[in-house]
Amino acid sequence: MQPIRAPFHMPTLPYRKPQLGRDLWILDDALQNPQQVRQRCLDKNDWTYGFPYRDEGWPGMRAIPALLPQELAPLEEWVKQQTGCKRLWQNPTAEGMTLNHNCVQLVGADEADARPHTDSRTNCRFASVIYLTPDLPADCGTAFYRQRLPGGKLGGNFVPPPHANLQAALGTRFVAPGSFVEDLRVDYRFNRMVMYRADLIHSAIRYVGKTNETKRMAVVFFWHGQ
Repeated sequence: MQPIRAPFHMPTLPYRKPQLGRDLWILDDALQNPQQVRQRCLDKNDWTYGFPYRDEGWPGMRAIPALLPQELAPLEEWVKQQTGCKRLWQNPTAEGMTLNHNCVQLVGADEADARPHTDSRTNCRFASVIYLTPDLPADCGTAFYRQRLPGGKLGGNFVPPPHANLQAALGTRFVAPGSFVEDLRVDYRFNRMVMYRADLIHSAIRYVGKTNETKRMAVVFFWHGQ
């Protein structure tokens, strides 16, 4: 006889309402040459493919690098100004692993849904995204979530130390549908950069498009800062 497993009770995380200028930051017209960057990314021939092309836990297609050093430098100066950090960096990754910093991602309508998560504390303190598909609906932006606990009570929205990410904090990769509810959203706008604390629960809201030209293009960044 198989032992009966106790039902999973999601641990309650701490909550702090996300505040612009403290927990998240927005920069419109982030790149001076967004169409040029977009076209250069579309012209890439070194994509790495995720789901549904391969059996991977991440969707769509990716390529590194997205921005040239001279394009990235002014953005990093802005990040320092906003956060008060004197220095930004990426930690070395383990052998065989890649940190998808300065990485362009293309994800289409049938390739993914919203997936609330946090970015790993070991990889970054701040995460950021630049939206690079023109004329996408506003609800293709980024949402920030908090827990929905049994009985409809609301829980927390960020992962405290020492946990590295949401999976570690909850003790599982899998939770029941409806376990997270939107707390705040940032609309998709072409050439908008959204930066946020990496320990906040967040996700792309939705994906659209059937061709590379119409899919949701985003360039993502991960920084430690001090």
